[in-house]
Amino acid sequence: MDERLRKQLEFLLEIDKSKKVVRQTYLSDGSRKENDAEHSWHLAIMAILLSEYANEDIDVLKTVSMVLIHDLVEIDAGDTYAYDTEGNKTKQEREVKAAERIFNLLPEEQAEKFRALWDEFERRDTPEARFAAALDRTQPVMLTDKQGGKSWKEHEVKKSQISGRIKPVEEGSKELFGYVEDAIEKNVKKGLLRDE
Repeated sequence: MDERLRKQLEFLLEIDKSKKVVRQTYLSDGSRKENDAEHSWHLAIMAILLSEYANEDIDVLKTVSMVLIHDLVEIDAGDTYAYDTEGNKTKQEREVKAAERIFNLLPEEQAEKFRALWDEFERRDTPEARFAAALDRTQPVMLTDKQGGKSWKEHEVKKSQISGRIKPVEEGSKELFGYVEDAIEKNVKKGLLRDE
């Protein structure tokens, strides 16, 4: 077998493990928690469907590529819940180490391309990265709102925690930011989300 193809297939088999990385966000019906592969797929569809709401012109394919690979590092690093103070202290270090291993399974130029996309997403310094981050922060709120705040209640999440977490949404999409703010307020009024 060609060495390039062998490396690509090895990478594809490795990223199949993302289907086993369980997140803290429940599906919209509340029946179970989603996995990283489902989350990334959902973001990719959102990027295509909602691109008209990006604050700036974006390359949609680049944004889709970014959201599809942004959580592959969690195969090694694990999913760190957004509101896990202790876990977030070591998250970046764990994810950088994982990015080095996982992306370097690919042929060199593809490894560099994927790593550059991942780094760009993490920095949020381009229109595509800002919109990708907006989607990444909107999707859990959308699902949690739909199924009645289940994970927020389980983790005793406060409104202030979510308000801090969603700030990047406004950088990527003012319309999505408005949606997320409304969803948060609605859940506070219903008593599904704690207010201070």
